[in-house]
Amino acid sequence: MKSAELDKLARRHGISLTRPSPDNREVAISGETKRKILSALKIDLSGAADPETGAPRREPNPATKKIARSFLPDFLSGTRVWGMSLQLYELRSARNWGIGDLEDLSDMADLAGSLGADFIGLTPLHAPFLADPGRCSPYEPSSRQHLNPLFIAVDRLPGFASSPELERQLASLRRADLVDYIGVAKIKLKALRDLWPAWRQRNVIDQAYDPADFDAFIAQGGNSLRLHALFECLSFSMAERGAGAGWQGWPSDFQRFDSAAVAEFDRGHADDVGFHMWLQWLAHRQLTQAADRARKAGLRIGLYLDLAVGEAVDGSATWSEPDVYISEATIGSPPDPFAVDGQDWHLAGYLPSTIAAGETSPFRRMVSAAMRYAGAIRIDHAAALRRLFLVPLGSRPDGGAYVRYPEEALLQILAEVSAEHRCLVIGEDLGLIPKGLQDDLAEAHILSYRILSYEQDGKGFKPADSYPILALACISTHDHQTLAGWWRAADIEDRLTHGIVPPDLTEKHLQHRKRERRRLKSAFKAAGLDVSPRLTAARASKATLNALTVSAYRFIARSPSLLAAVRLADLTDEKRPTNIPGTSDSYPNWKPKLATRLEDLASIPLLKSVAAAMREERPRHRLR
Repeated sequence: MKSAELDKLARRHGISLTRPSPDNREVAISGETKRKILSALKIDLSGAADPETGAPRREPNPATKKIARSFLPDFLSGTRVWGMSLQLYELRSARNWGIGDLEDLSDMADLAGSLGADFIGLTPLHAPFLADPGRCSPYEPSSRQHLNPLFIAVDRLPGFASSPELERQLASLRRADLVDYIGVAKIKLKALRDLWPAWRQRNVIDQAYDPADFDAFIAQGGNSLRLHALFECLSFSMAERGAGAGWQGWPSDFQRFDSAAVAEFDRGHADDVGFHMWLQWLAHRQLTQAADRARKAGLRIGLYLDLAVGEAVDGSATWSEPDVYISEATIGSPPDPFAVDGQDWHLAGYLPSTIAAGETSPFRRMVSAAMRYAGAIRIDHAAALRRLFLVPLGSRPDGGAYVRYPEEALLQILAEVSAEHRCLVIGEDLGLIPKGLQDDLAEAHILSYRILSYEQDGKGFKPADSYPILALACISTHDHQTLAGWWRAADIEDRLTHGIVPPDLTEKHLQHRKRERRRLKSAFKAAGLDVSPRLTAARASKATLNALTVSAYRFIARSPSLLAAVRLADLTDEKRPTNIPGTSDSYPNWKPKLATRLEDLASIPLLKSVAAAMREERPRHRLR
């Protein structure tokens, strides 16, 4: 195929012919990249004469584009609200099993409501690999349409009875400063297995866990639920055989859900399949209960759930629905000044041609799975609504390319599903955002995502009143240090320690952080906020940094942004970050627990001070 024909075919299928470079130039992608991406999009180059085969629906001209609007609660037209953000697993409590669970979430909802908050924001609760619990990143799930059974509060299930030996094991899991996912999975799954026979025989009757509701859940879940449960059974079986929990390591006759070998396995494991569907139902029931508790506690938005941008390449989702996923390329990011080689996130994405296709499209089912419990969802990497950077298998990230997605159709789905569930939508619009997308998101009533440390220009930190109304404002996320850690430059030191940034660049970053500290103080002073005169260096006292934290939250609370999020880790003086992007083996990402138990949170002076500041800056009409 001639170069001009290849370019025409690439453009027809939404492939950008250039990508950005670290020095902000546009670099042409190679012919090899075009061919690999076309193949990944399942385009037959030999049949390229048919111009529409497999092509995504073309986006309309901007002048004629009609953007559907997502749901916004009526009460937000006259007020601005605040809430708390956290990782569910990081919660410590006197009763949980070494990992925060859905009963802890209900208790957090009670606390948040008593403080005047209107939502609790969580990182994804998507289904992981139960047979390989060490794969614990919530942003590389096995499936986004199903839940994580490790969050089930087993002790709250009817029929459960503890024992001295179990309590001894639980005490050890609770004492650990890191979540022992393998230990937690082993002990929870054993306890659940012990409970299953009585539930299967309908010998456990409880109003909150009605067997008729289980039957309805299975019927509603349909083939998707059943295949996920079957995958879990196979995953455990294959892991025991040494083939791994992910399907790409399995024998070839088990790598497709519709093979004769899988059908034979299914016939011999009906009880196991039922068990894993039951686990999904238990998680569903308890998450529903937590959402109900949040509303009863006065949280007007309730739970705010996060959606990962993709799924594991070898998980339940790609095994169950291989025809809707890209299989020969993974999601990543092009080279930029902070990652000069680019990034490969090793995540599977939907095909542009299938993502919005049909009444029960993959995208619709995925967002519905979260919205059924939530008053708000956050779409990680909102740029994916228009484009994704795809890295062909076997290539480096600089050998990838941007591919267009059907933005208008995806926004229409978000509008329809959000109206159905009365759920507002937040788009994480950070990083490389295509031109005009933020305007489209605002038009669609999708809230922007504004982080204090990112809201800077050549003059310093932007004033709070420059933040957009349709936005969520926050100090930091799970990918950042706390504000105190940022002030101490702990994030910069971490990147040096883990070999992400070399020493010479680290020194430049430390010098830049000095300027940022001065600029932050100036911004706070200009806003009329108290800034301690002792706040002059990175090594400030705890009391001084606590005062800084209160001022920072007052700052974002004064912004016109409809939502402001208070990160729980900021209030418990956490020294270890949740996640250090760019590390895998050198840091225990997604494992550190909070330093303070759930039962003791209400007595923390900093939490009281920040909550009081948020109530003052964002008063509710009726406080309990």
